[in-house]
Amino acid sequence: MAIRASQFLAIVFTAIALVPGVAHLMAFPAKIDMPEEPYFAVQQIYRGWAWFGLAIFAAIFANFTSAMLVRDRPREFWLSFAASLLIAVTLIIFFTWTYPANQLTGNWTSVPDNWETLRRQWEYSHAVNAAITFIAFLCSVGAALSTDVRPGATRASAHESSSGTARHA
Repeated sequence: MAIRASQFLAIVFTAIALVPGVAHLMAFPAKIDMPEEPYFAVQQIYRGWAWFGLAIFAAIFANFTSAMLVRDRPREFWLSFAASLLIAVTLIIFFTWTYPANQLTGNWTSVPDNWETLRRQWEYSHAVNAAITFIAFLCSVGAALSTDVRPGATRASAHESSSGTARHA
């Protein structure tokens, strides 16, 4: 029961962490070549989005917890562990490229001379993070759907052990 609950939470938090990345990715074609004034105006819609950071940390924790709970199931373990690592990588990308652009522009309220370079850096880092988070989501779902069958076990006994109930013929 704890394993399924953990995997469910991992999927939910990873899906929530995916939301802002997909939003940025969908806006990318319209924003990447926008002139300065409208771009800086549009950037103000992201005020308060830092709260999505909570979902990112929750997704890392939930996926890592799931991995620890299924250490004896290699496929589920590696998929859950990969999901937690991939989401952690998005934080590295964020703090390497996105956050510095936010800081140098005062969260897009002041226009430095290199604002176009910073815009590219900001937009592409979000696009890459969306792709990475999507892969993490697939890993998280894959772990939950996985049925590791141990040598000598049948699919029915694997199902019984994962659901906690016995099947009767």
